[in-house]
Amino acid sequence: MHARPHACEAPAGSLISPLLPGAYFHDANAIAVAGRQTTALDHFLQALRHTPRWVDTLMVLRNRVVSLLGLKDLGALSRLDPAKPASAYAVGERVGIFTLIKNTPDEVLLGDQDKHLDVTLSVHRAADPAGGPSTVTVTTVVHVHNLLGKIYMLPVTPMHRIIGPAVLKAIGKPEGA
Repeated sequence: MHARPHACEAPAGSLISPLLPGAYFHDANAIAVAGRQTTALDHFLQALRHTPRWVDTLMVLRNRVVSLLGLKDLGALSRLDPAKPASAYAVGERVGIFTLIKNTPDEVLLGDQDKHLDVTLSVHRAADPAGGPSTVTVTTVVHVHNLLGKIYMLPVTPMHRIIGPAVLKAIGKPEGA
């Protein structure tokens, strides 16, 4: 199975749903996946392990520019301990550029806060009751705090709409592909 990500709505009843009202930016993309026993966090880790090199290059550029404005250097999206299994991550720990907020088998919430904005990411897994492929939906919600956040989002919004699906493609690939 090699599915393509597609834009969609955030899953009904998702843990991220309460953050949608008043969001400055939000989007969601979904992909069909095999592996009904794979947890939401496992799917996220697979995506990070297969982050396209060009995405990490953009993160390096982002970090250099925003450091001049006093914002956080988040590092690379793919920055992970490759030997650390999903089961070893605890709430409050960093997973790539995000902090783990909540972790269930079917949904993981991750986020980051800075003086200009708060970003929360949901990776939601929904099994097909008929036994078909599961659907993994990645939803991003951003709340800006000030003018700097709005300015920051000017280049980030169009780039996110390219980066999100590019990273999500790795979830649809069999491990090792």
